[in-house]
Amino acid sequence: MQSFNFKKLTSDAATAFNRAVQYTEEKLGSAEKTELDAQFENLSERADKTKIWTEKILKQTESVLQPNPNIRLEEFVYNKLEKLDPSVKRPAEKETNHEILGVSLVGAGYDIGPGTAYGTALIKCGETEQRIGHAEKECMHKVHSHFLIPLRTFLDGDMKTIQVRILLDVVTVHLFLYGRFK
Repeated sequence: MQSFNFKKLTSDAATAFNRAVQYTEEKLGSAEKTELDAQFENLSERADKTKIWTEKILKQTESVLQPNPNIRLEEFVYNKLEKLDPSVKRPAEKETNHEILGVSLVGAGYDIGPGTAYGTALIKCGETEQRIGHAEKECMHKVHSHFLIPLRTFLDGDMKTIQVRILLDVVTVHLFLYGRFK
């Protein structure tokens, strides 16, 4: 278990409080707002927009791939559990609705009789539904591995690095303007 560091907690709380006070004073007009370079402001704004839109695209894509929010929540929980404890195993992959329908149609076709026109039509439709279901699964796997994972990697890696650099630049400007680097 990690040890509790009271000094770090109080230091972090004081820093957050000071930032909130400065932000409030700047918004109320009682403090001088730090003027930043126009190019820096532009880059910072673009970084914020990029982050917001990337997060929206990621969430919308996940909603399209799995419209059921309960199943999305289940997948989220299993992903978190697997990160914490790799021995946790998720249940077998669920069949798509097309695969389930395909199995029912094929079963009905064989039960009615593959020698009848209706039975043959049910079997052919069922096999087609199963192929559609397999294609849907393959598409979801490819979108996940070739689109969603790179987006998450960008948000968790590069985007955080950009935000830290922006924060460091702002802090440097504040320190320079308020006398620590003079």
